[in-house]
Amino acid sequence: MATPSLPPLNAETSGILRRTAAPAPGIVHLGFGNFHRAHQAVYTDVAVAAHGGDWGIIGISSRSSAITDAMHAQDMLYTVVEISPEGSKFSTPRVHTDAFVAAQDPQRVVATIGAETTRIVSLTVTENGYTYSPATGSLNVADPDVQHDIATAGRPRTPIGQIVRGLQQRARSHGKPVTVLSCDNLADNGHHTQRLVREFASLLPTAEAAETLHWIGANVTFPSSMVDRIVPATTDHYRSLVAEQLGYADQIPVPAEPFTMWILEDNFIAGRPAWEAAGAIFTDDVAAYEQLKVRLLNGTHSLIAYLGALSGAATIPDATGTDYIEAAARRVLRDEYLPSVTVPAAVDVDAYVEQLFSRWRNSALGHRTSQVGSDGSVKLRQRMPVPALEMLDAGAMPHYLALTTAAYLSCIAPLQGFDPGKHANEMQDPARETLQKLAAGSSSGRDLAAKVLGEHHLLGDELATRGDFIRRTGELIDIVHRQGPLAAANAAAESTSLPAQIRSIR
Repeated sequence: MATPSLPPLNAETSGILRRTAAPAPGIVHLGFGNFHRAHQAVYTDVAVAAHGGDWGIIGISSRSSAITDAMHAQDMLYTVVEISPEGSKFSTPRVHTDAFVAAQDPQRVVATIGAETTRIVSLTVTENGYTYSPATGSLNVADPDVQHDIATAGRPRTPIGQIVRGLQQRARSHGKPVTVLSCDNLADNGHHTQRLVREFASLLPTAEAAETLHWIGANVTFPSSMVDRIVPATTDHYRSLVAEQLGYADQIPVPAEPFTMWILEDNFIAGRPAWEAAGAIFTDDVAAYEQLKVRLLNGTHSLIAYLGALSGAATIPDATGTDYIEAAARRVLRDEYLPSVTVPAAVDVDAYVEQLFSRWRNSALGHRTSQVGSDGSVKLRQRMPVPALEMLDAGAMPHYLALTTAAYLSCIAPLQGFDPGKHANEMQDPARETLQKLAAGSSSGRDLAAKVLGEHHLLGDELATRGDFIRRTGELIDIVHRQGPLAAANAAAESTSLPAQIRSIR
């Protein structure tokens, strides 16, 4: 921990600030966590430094006040710690103008989104924050918070409810247009967010719904984007590193890998920062980059995390350094995810894959398996069904995708008598309680897979009908429970090799 006698980071700290003040606010960001502060905020800081503009960011946390309180105590400043085996680099973005907690002041969320100065509303609320059904992709109208937001105009609890109520505020006051920008790992995230917003609005009283939907159609754009940077949780290690290297106390430094990428559709109805100055790429082909990232990076990352946790690996570098886990990761990436991806022309896929493994081996970063493995019930639904279904339709069994599912369920909902270990137990998942109840009533892995995939539709409606995939997942669960994750990975490796025709990259 940083030495208490050190001066705190604030606006008077010399030698670290790019400019004397933050820009005037123009962006409202929902989901004020580490990823936003190491990604979008950094791009915005560089963009404003290069080209100016009123693009200050008002950060809104969902429930916790830990970051917002620290930001106010530190004059809206924090340190980005870029971590690599070669050493650390430090920077201090100065783009945040205010921060508060949505749960403490829901009316202020509506007013802030509705403010005339707000031109972009961006989100990093994780897949789970969109309150949609992973099985159908539609708004989860059975969710109590969604029901509350539909019935109660002024105090929304969900990000979708907050956005719609804020848009209504704009429509009824100044009427100025605004862009809603999702920065979460959702397939086609711009259109996905747009659909959820419109679904919510359509559930309002008839006249109100018609008015709101008409205004949104004419005045709001929803560009898609793909974001990529590994950003672990803040720990005392990083606080101490900042204290030792920079001589001040920062309660909320953000560790991040050197690699960063942002791909965006250039569809901003009310303007945007010059993010390209920081390396952002604007393209009409966001979907191709998104597939590359969500499947090759995120999908493979999940398998590494679950096998790693089951093997006792605390971090992703530890897991990747285990021979059988790296071998399984390479197989699922090359043989099962890659055939489902249209690789962008500008990407050298071989170099991209090796870069991924280099990033995962970054031992200085120490990304935890429990963090990467959290929220799998929502994440896997985004990553696995399409490649799995394509392989099944081609007559091949996606053994490593089944292994991913089996390892996930072994971590989150183990059968009676099986202990997945502390790293698996630390994973957070909105479906954990439901899945554990299903596991408690299951006599075997096959039984559990049939209930979770076939009846509960964890991976969507289509895979729920594929009995062969469900049975294979169940077989691998039983192997994990009886013989361990290594034996399950070996069982996947020993399975029938893939038909040559589906190895090709489309």
